[in-house]
Amino acid sequence: MANVTFKGNAITLLGNEVKVGDKAPNFTVLANDLSEVTLNDTKGQVRLITSVPSLDTGVCDAETRRFNEAANSLGNVKILTVSVDLPFAQKRWCAASGIENVQTLSDHRDLSFGEAYGVAIQELRLLARAVFVVDSNDTVTYVEYVSEATNHPNYEAAIEAAKAAK
Repeated sequence: MANVTFKGNAITLLGNEVKVGDKAPNFTVLANDLSEVTLNDTKGQVRLITSVPSLDTGVCDAETRRFNEAANSLGNVKILTVSVDLPFAQKRWCAASGIENVQTLSDHRDLSFGEAYGVAIQELRLLARAVFVVDSNDTVTYVEYVSEATNHPNYEAAIEAAKAAK
């Protein structure tokens, strides 16, 4: 598993670490309207998927805004941001923040995404910060498990990987 800390403290990540070249694991999360969303719902598209601890924190807020802004340069890439925030909180946050190009999804119910992608933090029941790019054939082409969950990901690398994915 990836070695990740949260505010400098070692944490335990549940699930399986995803690596470049892996077939992207499916998952079931909730959209802001409480409907179920799976990876298969975006089959045939390039996906840039981020996991964040909570949209109500500074780094997660800034990260989601940054990928929202980058969406225009990414063309047909679907951007998904997954956290364990409740769908109602995600909807409120998106409306208040003007987020229109990123789909926020909640993993609060089952930690389905967190365990499938190895980002569920056992001690906190939050998701670690990570970025995955999945191509239109469901192959993982980029992975970053951010070593300190309160730090920013490598935005440029993730955006370039999404642009390069087919």
